[in-house]
Amino acid sequence: MNREGSTPEKRALYRAALGRALKTGHEVLESGGEAMDAAVAAVTVMEDCPLFNAAKGAVFNVAGKNELETSIMLSRPPAAHPAMPTSRRGTSLTLLTRTKNPSQLVRALYLAPELAPHPMLSGAAAEAIGSELGIQTIDPSYFWTEWRWREHRRGLGLPEEPVEYPDTPDADSDTATEVGTPTSEKFDPLDLMPTGTVGAVALDVRGCIVAVTSTGGRTNKLVGRIGDTPVMGSGFWAEEWKREGGLFKRTWNRLRGKPTYEGVGVSGTGDGDVRRTCLHTTEGCLNCVSSTISARMLHRQLHVACNTSRSPLAKQPNRS
Repeated sequence: MNREGSTPEKRALYRAALGRALKTGHEVLESGGEAMDAAVAAVTVMEDCPLFNAAKGAVFNVAGKNELETSIMLSRPPAAHPAMPTSRRGTSLTLLTRTKNPSQLVRALYLAPELAPHPMLSGAAAEAIGSELGIQTIDPSYFWTEWRWREHRRGLGLPEEPVEYPDTPDADSDTATEVGTPTSEKFDPLDLMPTGTVGAVALDVRGCIVAVTSTGGRTNKLVGRIGDTPVMGSGFWAEEWKREGGLFKRTWNRLRGKPTYEGVGVSGTGDGDVRRTCLHTTEGCLNCVSSTISARMLHRQLHVACNTSRSPLAKQPNRS
């Protein structure tokens, strides 16, 4: 995020929130849990925090509503679900309006191919399946926060005052299991146009890499706009492959009885598909489309840092 206009106090709020997410995900891995569960646990913490542009802190579209997006992708099927088809690598959701934690919904739908056989679903259809699976739904008023609402009004050229609470919850709604109350904490944004999409990439002891992403999209986006977060290969990616190497490495691997695997997990952040956050073992990288990173590593055998620095996409201006 941009440091201009921010203060140490503001940055400390974000660091604390990110620290809680990191600790939560790490605890899952430390207890022997799978990468999928660790990544979702970390993202859930950020979805519940109004600082980030995801779930509770999501931005408003041009109509003053929240439309959420999320995605999950695994480099291999989860060990706890051996019957999962190897071809089922990920699931994404868009235009969600009543799901408290989209990351938990996309995980549930990924694990239920009999109910959600498609790699991408949207809106009420996805949330209806989630309700069958026990995923919590809420009244849309839960997502209302004062500073996001002010930002929405300001972006449309409307006066910020008075701050009006949105329409009252629909008492007849079957999905209104939780009703939100106005959140007016003074969580000032670090950027005028926030790029607070959240994501987590985790690697477990089984060698599975998982990427999970969650966002509210862009402030004052058109109704029905679909960003890069639910687009596989653009906003997210996870893959692994066997690397044979030279004669010495092949001989060493045969003696060990194990092949050498490499992998990459990518969770996209920022505006569109320009800014990226990825994990390849302990390295990080920026500015590349998700699947491009993996392809260049696999076919050109470029290390992840070299990969992204040579990519023509890395030379694009940061539009966030």
